[in-house]
Amino acid sequence: SLAVLQALEDGLKKADADPLVKAVMICGENGKFSAGADIRGFSSPKKHGVALGPIVSLIESSEKPVVAAIEGVALGGGLEVALGCHYRIAHVKARMGLPEVTIGLLPGAEGTQRLPRLIGVPAALDMITTGKHIPATEALKLGLVDEIVEENTIEAAIHLANKV
Repeated sequence: SLAVLQALEDGLKKADADPLVKAVMICGENGKFSAGADIRGFSSPKKHGVALGPIVSLIESSEKPVVAAIEGVALGGGLEVALGCHYRIAHVKARMGLPEVTIGLLPGAEGTQRLPRLIGVPAALDMITTGKHIPATEALKLGLVDEIVEENTIEAAIHLANKV
């Protein structure tokens, strides 16, 4: 939603400007990272404001480490947000993917560029063209996530952020 994008932008800019902040952790709410954009908004007239692509670029260009704490799902734009982060920790039951191709869309926030850089072209093409969701264990093998945990993903992400 526009509110989530605005909050991400505001939070990142505030964290980058604050010398007391050493790292940033991005998480979802209620056990979910992000299922991506609300497709109902695709057909509405364009509104002025923030867009996902520039927010993901802002995350990626942060001078401070940014860690994604992935619980539940990171799909579509949600995975693209995680791809912009410098580190990704996922709960063992998390699933990730770029399913928008199943409704005729390609990932629109540079997921088609960031995913191949991270996991290689063959694995990225498979995810991008099929829209399949992969489990955290496969994401770890591919290099999509840096670590998987069975317990508190947020605590693990905070620990990693403090370590780096």
